[in-house]
Amino acid sequence: MLSIIKSISLNGIEGYLVDVQVDVSEGLPSWEVVGLPDITVRESKERIKIAIKNSQIKLLSKKVTINLAPASLRKEGSFFDLPIAIGILMSTQYIWEQNLQDTIFIGELSLDGKINKVNGVLPMCIEAKKLGVKRVVISKDNAREAAMVNGIKVIPVENLIQTIKYLNGQIEIEAQGNNIEEIFNQNQVYSLDFSEVKGQESAKRALEVAASGGHNCLLVGSPRMWKNNACKKNTNNIAKTKF
Repeated sequence: MLSIIKSISLNGIEGYLVDVQVDVSEGLPSWEVVGLPDITVRESKERIKIAIKNSQIKLLSKKVTINLAPASLRKEGSFFDLPIAIGILMSTQYIWEQNLQDTIFIGELSLDGKINKVNGVLPMCIEAKKLGVKRVVISKDNAREAAMVNGIKVIPVENLIQTIKYLNGQIEIEAQGNNIEEIFNQNQVYSLDFSEVKGQESAKRALEVAASGGHNCLLVGSPRMWKNNACKKNTNNIAKTKF
């Protein structure tokens, strides 16, 4: 039986939907992943099989073929674990939900069935919204980040069993609320600030610029160098290039 589950991947800063096509059929037991998968995706075989087994689901030995379309673009990352597992469970009729055309799945599986946090969720969800996605099923640890994108229903899940029950309508999961105002309007009080740093105006300015953009910053050189006014011009260069 053939099932098609949607996920998303990034090519640089541009996102594209990936159709995770899973076919489970009779034949010699095998597992094949095609569609330009990298080594991380190929390794997902063992993670997914054991995660399904430890979720109290017994899969019969079948021929499993997984195609990640479009096949012309390379697929990287462990976040394909969840959509592949959902596709297998749909093909074996453990999941009977069929209305998933506007839903994407993102998540890495642990061997015990837990859905782990992955990197790059925010740009994925931004691109998913542009591509018309209405709902994303994602790790609970990534839900707050994903919910920063308006117009997408974010369903936080903790493990594979919970995801199956949700898709089968056995349980309800409240969508993650949009938390942009909560994040940017929170009045945090810190015990330390720049008022306790004597001098170093150039270094403090570089750190402020980096912090305002949410970037990393690496200061190179001795403190004496940063006190030199002649180095102020270099401060901007460091702030721009060391993120």
